[in-house]
Amino acid sequence: MDYHIIRSGRRTLAMQVTPDAEIIIRAPYRAGQAEIDRFIDDNQAWLRKHLAMAEEKKKARAESPYGEITPEQVKKLAALASETIPPRVERYAEQMGVTYGRITIRCQKSRWGSCSSRGNLNFNCLLMLTPPEVQDYVIVHELAHRKQMNHSKDFWAEVGKVLPDYRTREKWLKKNGTDIICAVAAYAS
Repeated sequence: MDYHIIRSGRRTLAMQVTPDAEIIIRAPYRAGQAEIDRFIDDNQAWLRKHLAMAEEKKKARAESPYGEITPEQVKKLAALASETIPPRVERYAEQMGVTYGRITIRCQKSRWGSCSSRGNLNFNCLLMLTPPEVQDYVIVHELAHRKQMNHSKDFWAEVGKVLPDYRTREKWLKKNGTDIICAVAAYAS
């Protein structure tokens, strides 16, 4: 089994499997090869599990219809999202009669958006790869949390007031969203 050792002033051994299914052992300067080999042997189950997960994600990225999204592309998507999302949030917030705090754009592994209890909104820059009506759905969804901090019937009624066809938009995101997120290059996994 191939692995790469990174030595430092740390006190303990640690193991990492990268998104490209490479094994990294982080070791103290004083750790001998026998101690490292024993550590690897003792953690075989963990290692096999995480290697399999990394290989699965790597395969999903390779098979994604969106190709592999590079760090440079993520930066461009984030810049585009920073330009286009805030004015739409402002428009929908006014229409819904809600306020909000700051808006943050980042590349996320699993969420399209979120709303904090303080009203701060977070949006995934990968939304820029979805149709505008899906982007609007995520914006309205997060703003609806300013009235209902849950996913109750009342929450969905708030979303439905603004977007009567929200279920169609949500279905598109559920069907295609995983492919988009899987396309993000290994650095973001």
